[in-house]
Amino acid sequence: MKVFVQIPCLDEESTLPLVLATIPEAIPGVDVIETLVIDDGSSDRTAAVARKLGVTHVLSHTRPLGLARSFRDGADFALAHGADVLVNTDRDNQYPQERIGDLVQPILAGEADIVVADRQTSTIEHFSPFKRRMQAFGSTVVNKAASIDLPDAASGFRAYSAASLMRLNIVTDFSYCMETIIQAGHKSIASIPIVTNEKTRESRLFSSIWQHIAKSASAIIRSFIMFKPHAFFGLLGTVLLLLGLIPFVRFLVLAAMGDGAGHVQSLIFGSALLVGALFSYALLIIADLQRTNRVLMEETLEQVRILRFGQGGTSHDDVRGS
Repeated sequence: MKVFVQIPCLDEESTLPLVLATIPEAIPGVDVIETLVIDDGSSDRTAAVARKLGVTHVLSHTRPLGLARSFRDGADFALAHGADVLVNTDRDNQYPQERIGDLVQPILAGEADIVVADRQTSTIEHFSPFKRRMQAFGSTVVNKAASIDLPDAASGFRAYSAASLMRLNIVTDFSYCMETIIQAGHKSIASIPIVTNEKTRESRLFSSIWQHIAKSASAIIRSFIMFKPHAFFGLLGTVLLLLGLIPFVRFLVLAAMGDGAGHVQSLIFGSALLVGALFSYALLIIADLQRTNRVLMEETLEQVRILRFGQGGTSHDDVRGS
């Protein structure tokens, strides 16, 4: 049983040693633990520091490609090197690496495909009350979209079985956290509570909480439309249909009372809403066809990965561009 611990990094030469120092050297039920640093085009000595500290593998991007791309490349690299479980942790030492053993146990026991650490965001002191509420709201939305029950869906400290990674297809550029949970909602997902470490620096994923909300909302909506188009366009079309019938009913009632003249605007407004409903249902049909094609493509992707990663690789360093 081989566990890969991957750390996506961008200019983290100062915090990377803190992360590596607390990664466990042995885990019950695990034969091999290997570390992987994905250097996302850092301008500092992140890659050199990683090698100096004995990181097993260093995967380098020639320029910054984003967290989602770093995760995807790291997952492919781990699969190619025979990983049975992939653990993703943050580079700013936010997460307690000593809990990696607890994080992978549900997968080793066959109880889950994915395990997400619950940061218990309501207790994190450096989170503002507003940020705590938004974290809770975001998790609620993702849980509804994926039909699961995770207390902290935005947590980046998580473990994946090799089987769960084979079919995972990430298309967003901002963050993989929300998308992978919505996409993998049909799989077995577990959660364990953790206590985060003290804050080492401000987040570099976004410049303000509002930018974070906007990008997260965009990722959630996009994933929701991709994976559950019936719930989105079906609901939208039904709402527009019901609203569009109200002006027609109003016009008919007024006409029956002999006061229909002068209320043609109700018919115009109702017709516009009904056209909107028609477009929504048309988009539903198109999105459903795309969903069917995506499922077939993901099944093909899974088979390709099984063929590609069956033998694994041997190189310890890799450099990739765009």
